[in-house]
Amino acid sequence: MPTAPKIEYAPIDTLKLDPANPRLGRHIASPKLTQEKVLDIMSDWTLDELAESFLQSGFWPQEAVIVVKEKLYGETHPVVVEGNRRLAALKYLKMAADGKPSSTYWAGLVAGKTIDKGLFKDVPYIEVGSRKDVSAYLGFRHVTGIKEWNPAEKAEFISKLIDDGKLSYEEVSKKIGSKAPTVRQHYISYRLLLQMEKEEDVAIDAVEEKFSVLYLSLRTQGAQKYLHIDIQAPPDKAKTPVPKEHVENLVNFSRWLFGDDKHEPLFTDSRNVDAFGRILESSSAVEYLERTPNPRFELASRKAGVGEQDVIDLISGASDNIQLALTEAHVFRKSEPLQRAVKRLGIDNAALLNVFPAIKAEILKEMQEDAGSA
Repeated sequence: MPTAPKIEYAPIDTLKLDPANPRLGRHIASPKLTQEKVLDIMSDWTLDELAESFLQSGFWPQEAVIVVKEKLYGETHPVVVEGNRRLAALKYLKMAADGKPSSTYWAGLVAGKTIDKGLFKDVPYIEVGSRKDVSAYLGFRHVTGIKEWNPAEKAEFISKLIDDGKLSYEEVSKKIGSKAPTVRQHYISYRLLLQMEKEEDVAIDAVEEKFSVLYLSLRTQGAQKYLHIDIQAPPDKAKTPVPKEHVENLVNFSRWLFGDDKHEPLFTDSRNVDAFGRILESSSAVEYLERTPNPRFELASRKAGVGEQDVIDLISGASDNIQLALTEAHVFRKSEPLQRAVKRLGIDNAALLNVFPAIKAEILKEMQEDAGSA
């Protein structure tokens, strides 16, 4: 049976914030990042709530940060790999308590308060052997659990587990408590982001900002088909998702989905991602998108028959609802609100049938025949 981790205590100044923390951003996180810079970046991470909790209740041992002993800035230090927000809040609180607040807010937070010196001298921590030892816990907590990272951070974490640890999708899924297909899609989406980053004509900041849209788009067969992505590919085959001969498609795809400095995106509502996927399945719609400098989503949809399917779905849904209503409508036939709703439905149905005169004539004929035989 594994031994329970031992909680130890250390002065706040000996514990280092993690300059390689994925939440700092993949373009910013670096072992060379100074502690001052890390703390400055973290200043808007809603640290105030944690600080107020520390003042009221102290730093509970069960909230101990997790550290690894690593080389940092030329020396070995205990680096916090889980609990950086807690440590940052504590550091801002200490600066304020020492009379060097970073802002008027932090000055006001400590004004008139007596702060237990033990809050900064005895910070609870648990030491682990390496980052690898805590990767499963971090994955469960931030990818699957209640303290979730944003989609891009999740994908980057999963990608590092796979690439650095030489793990399969299934092995990662077991580590972090997720499903293998979800892990695979995160990995391929992140590798696609890295591939886009190499293309000059891709507005990579816009792509990264809306990474969740990129992730969702890869669920569609249209996106997979247009980009020639094998969504079932194992990690060694998925590192470069789009084949070199189809990189131009990748640039087009990025422009339509995210826009660039010369073009607006084809749409801005993420609910249209599935419709966009259906557009990419249509050769005539794709031909329109590729030859038109500023294509319109509505016209592309029409060429792909997406609008037609939407109308079919709406009418089919209305028919299903009417069938359900018929099972109980007779019970409430004297209800005036129900009568008004039925009248409105009748007017709308009559207007719809006028669009299809042949169907209207067929229905009237059937109704007359039914009446004659009754």
